[in-house]
Amino acid sequence: MSSQPISANTTFVRPSTFYINGFSNVPHAKYYYIFLCLVYTTTVLGNSFIMCTICLARRLHTAKYIAVFNLAVTDLGGSTALIPRLVDTFLFEHHYISYEACLANMFFVFFFMTLQSLTLLALAYDRVVAICFPLTYHAVVTKTAMALIIGCMWVFTTALVASTVALITRLSFCRSTVVNSYFCDHGPLYKLACNDTSLNNIMAYVCFAVIICIPVILIGISYACIAFALLKIAQGLERIKALKTCTSHLILVAMLYLPLLFINIAAVVSRLDPNVRIINYSLTQTIPSMLNPIIYTIKTEEVRQSIRGLYKRAMVNKTVDKNMKGTRGK
Repeated sequence: MSSQPISANTTFVRPSTFYINGFSNVPHAKYYYIFLCLVYTTTVLGNSFIMCTICLARRLHTAKYIAVFNLAVTDLGGSTALIPRLVDTFLFEHHYISYEACLANMFFVFFFMTLQSLTLLALAYDRVVAICFPLTYHAVVTKTAMALIIGCMWVFTTALVASTVALITRLSFCRSTVVNSYFCDHGPLYKLACNDTSLNNIMAYVCFAVIICIPVILIGISYACIAFALLKIAQGLERIKALKTCTSHLILVAMLYLPLLFINIAAVVSRLDPNVRIINYSLTQTIPSMLNPIIYTIKTEEVRQSIRGLYKRAMVNKTVDKNMKGTRGK
């Protein structure tokens, strides 16, 4: 694929467009793009539903559900940053993307990906305090404290991802402008540059550590503490009850991190087909966002009770309105 027209001088080349070249030679790929459309529709509906439920149900106005609400926001934002653009690129064959739009796409995809990972870490903090220090939980994990944690996460993520994307602007692309990924991915993009990419390489490792390594390690430590605390609980029923409060979070953690760890380890120990890597990454970035609200609805008793309460309230209000209209008609 030849480079598009560029605005450059003799020492620095900034292309006007990049060419997104993922999913090459994948049989029946159009069915996969249609599947992603269905995933995105379910993601929007599911996360909008869980956000509305949290807003309307007073019993969910707690510190934990501030983090759950933030997770729904990041799921919705991440899918919106990725799937519509991916479908437009490959299903409708609009492979060219402008330089500025490419950097914007990179920022928002990595921004919401990082926030999603850090939010799962915040939820692990909530669970470890609730189970290991139950007497001080309501004093330590307050709505103000959780809002502050979430706010700091947004500021930190903005600074990290903006710095990572800003470093791309110092690169000269004098050869190929073909990005072998399904979006404007940081690694495949900066490796196309002609000049020094050492800073970009360092930021790639930093982002990998922040998005995957550090959260996985800290979540692992938190669940080791939870397991130790549960072993000290004498009664088996109380142990099971405490463990049930963690099942939703554990499922979300497994869905997000296990595929990422698997694909990165596989890439190190063997030669991985690019399409396998791309499909795995795209599914890992989209499926958890779709399933998160479903899992919280099914596995969390508080959410189920809140939904039932809202439904009953809506039915009562509907009956009252109907009776009032009937009275006025008479």
